[in-house]
Amino acid sequence: MSTSIRVLLRNKPNKVNQYPIVIRITKDRKSTYTYLGHYINKKQWDEENRRVKKSHPNSTRLNNLIAAKLAEANNKVIELQTRDELISATRIKNEIVNPLQDKSFNQLAREYIQELEDNNKLTRAASDKVRINHVITFAKNNILPFREIDEVFLRRFSVYLKKTKGNSNRSIVNALVVIRLLFNRAIREGIVDRKYYPFGKDKIQIKYPESEKIGLSVEEVIAIENMEGLSDQENHARNLWLFSFYMAGIRVADLLQIKWSDIYDERLNYRMNKNSKLLSLKIPDKALKILEYYKPNKESHDDFVFPEMRKSNFTDPYDVLSKTKTATKKFNKYLKVVGEKAGIDKNITMHIARHTFGKISGNKIPIQILQKLYRHSSINTTINYQKNFVHEDTDQALDKVINF
Repeated sequence: MSTSIRVLLRNKPNKVNQYPIVIRITKDRKSTYTYLGHYINKKQWDEENRRVKKSHPNSTRLNNLIAAKLAEANNKVIELQTRDELISATRIKNEIVNPLQDKSFNQLAREYIQELEDNNKLTRAASDKVRINHVITFAKNNILPFREIDEVFLRRFSVYLKKTKGNSNRSIVNALVVIRLLFNRAIREGIVDRKYYPFGKDKIQIKYPESEKIGLSVEEVIAIENMEGLSDQENHARNLWLFSFYMAGIRVADLLQIKWSDIYDERLNYRMNKNSKLLSLKIPDKALKILEYYKPNKESHDDFVFPEMRKSNFTDPYDVLSKTKTATKKFNKYLKVVGEKAGIDKNITMHIARHTFGKISGNKIPIQILQKLYRHSSINTTINYQKNFVHEDTDQALDKVINF
């Protein structure tokens, strides 16, 4: 069906009874309107010739604007037809008002990062911003078109990350995932045609490398529990690590924001920072002893259990993130010393508490229960996570072969 593009005076007057000059775009009996930003009296409009009458003081300028916008709309239809792309009234309007094909990777990336920041996903925003900057630096182009991000570009970019930036395979994959995410957005917004998509079968395929997750053994955890002669800072880091482990590997960002008001009926009730899920966990006796250690410092029911976040400005997400990162770095520094004093040759960090819970739980707990304890949205995530620590079947199979 043909596309109709006409200029007219729309019958929607403003407060002073003037009417807007618009371009009406009709396709498949569906119309949309592009406002030119000018209102005139009805008596100043030539309905037959669809132009502003000479009686209007700015008739020449307005008629030139109308002619330019009509030409732009018609040219846009021809361009879309030439590119063999889907044409709709809304698509034509959007291309006129905000020409999407001119939007670069850089611009869409900025919008994406801003969206993450607006939703307080600051850790993700910070990580993805670094990955996006790598793309821009490699391309040496501040207005990188999506069409230039082809298979050759991505293969060269991967080599650049590995050789020049020294990135691991997992870091390279993470960078490609961000590019793929933005490319999919560009397709949905009509910025680039799907035929230019560089990912998928017979193209660039993203495969996550298997990562090694190291957890402590029962004996090593007991050694940490029984340690004596620690400094105040080392003991504090040890306490937080153990509390995280006792609570099924609660993440440090959630751990530091626990308030005394979150603890009642010997349960911890809190909302996760990562996905805003509500969770209620029974507090084991070992974890209750740690809470008793910090009770003398309790100033109010709404006070934080652990001191690191007491001076945070929670109206400023960046301040919260900054203090969380600083605290984590401090804990990991002292945990390294704790590990050395305990004779443990593994690098102990706050996140290792989560891995340790996974390793010790092994296949003792049903996977559905583990999913709840880990706060995973998908049971597949739990299965993939837990397979890093369950080796019983393969160990027994190996023994059957070599023990003869």
